[in-house]
Amino acid sequence: MKRRLRRLVLFALIAVWLGTAYWHATKPLPQGTHVASALCPVPAAQVGFIADITAADAYGRTVLSQAIFDEVLKLVRGARHVIVLDYALIGAAGSATPQRRIAGELTDALLAQRRAFPQLKVLLISDPVNERYGAVRSEELQLLRAAGADVVAVRLDRLRDPNFLYSSLWRLALRWWDGPRGPLGFQVRELNFKADHRKVAIADDGADALVAVVGSANPQDAQSGWSNIAVRVSGDSVGALLASELAIARFSGWSGDSEPFLRVADPHAPEQCSRGLPTSAAPAPLTADTVRVQVLTEGALRSALLERTAASARGDSIDIAGFGLADRGVIEALLDASRRGVAVHLILDPSEDATTLVPSGLPNQPAASELVARSGGAVRVRWYRTHGERFHPAFALFSGRQSVWLTVGSANFTRRGLDDYNLEATVALEALRDAPLAVQAQGYFDTLWGNRAALGIEYTADFAAFADSKQTNFWLYRLLEGTGFTAF
Repeated sequence: MKRRLRRLVLFALIAVWLGTAYWHATKPLPQGTHVASALCPVPAAQVGFIADITAADAYGRTVLSQAIFDEVLKLVRGARHVIVLDYALIGAAGSATPQRRIAGELTDALLAQRRAFPQLKVLLISDPVNERYGAVRSEELQLLRAAGADVVAVRLDRLRDPNFLYSSLWRLALRWWDGPRGPLGFQVRELNFKADHRKVAIADDGADALVAVVGSANPQDAQSGWSNIAVRVSGDSVGALLASELAIARFSGWSGDSEPFLRVADPHAPEQCSRGLPTSAAPAPLTADTVRVQVLTEGALRSALLERTAASARGDSIDIAGFGLADRGVIEALLDASRRGVAVHLILDPSEDATTLVPSGLPNQPAASELVARSGGAVRVRWYRTHGERFHPAFALFSGRQSVWLTVGSANFTRRGLDDYNLEATVALEALRDAPLAVQAQGYFDTLWGNRAALGIEYTADFAAFADSKQTNFWLYRLLEGTGFTAF
């Protein structure tokens, strides 16, 4: 009788555990996430392509080209009414000799702007890992709080659980002991492997219009030497991104007044844009002076990527530069495209090892090796030559006969980045092939791919330099990606 009772209790506990895992891996997403905004035609002058590139010359000396945070600082210093920032990581900790003290520059600019314009509203949204989930206080965030800025840590438990088996155990038992001073420490919460991964800056331009810088760069000193990418956009398209950020702040406990932020956004913007994803018949024809802009967050980016990849045909090209590639849907779609005669080129970081739980090189090296092997070499891969820093862009360029479609943002091409787990923000842009934006984007990729540089700089290495055909690493990355027990 006792044995039977123990079995019933055990089965009940397992059922509760699995039921909790299923619910929190598939539950409805909170408001402000999975956004596919209106498709907005905007003047080409309102869109700018920005790249940070770190390399080494023939003597091993670091060569830097940085512009992303120069543009963010310009945005901050031009604001008069509102500033909204959403960054995964911000702070000076973690690097004794950074290439640039980005966190301090941004904090000083925000404080100076608040002093100059006391009515300026500042909202900073960030991942709670910046303050170890409440265990410590960030110097930068404390200064901003003292200056009257609203600092909001995202409530990550409102998001779906990528590490569903562990997170269900955490929700049922461990979360009660992992508080700021709890006996289990913040590492127990970190193992949920979920994050606010966005990199967004939004502000008014001093003339009652919104401007945004969206990309892959964090204002963290330890990452100041990383290669990243971003776009600067203004006009009607920014309103959807602002609404998304305010919704995230709201479900994370922010009780501030939204009205000052919404007052800057054009209430008629949705009427001026065409609804739907890029394949809809609604958008007007592209011209040399316009760019179509769309905000895609979380899983909406994956849907758009797969749709664009499926629509590509012989003679088209797909160029991807990324920090992480592992999403199975994207990998299969790229293989299908290569079989149709689409030219597929990838530039990847060679050692995407965001946690110490996996060997160096996962997932990019086995994933790239799979793509090359299964395509018979039709998918071409090069590796970025890093020198202690990381190659961290999230860039995809689809080139057709007449137009290009470009995505720039925070989302890595992985399950966490594309399947509605992390908070991610991306801007998709469509332009004619000879438009300045298209020329800049293609020039960026071609420069890295072909090592077009002076001073003996070689940006990228041949595929063979980091190819990994080991079946053990392939199945390990597949297991980690499938279960979510990894930070990539």
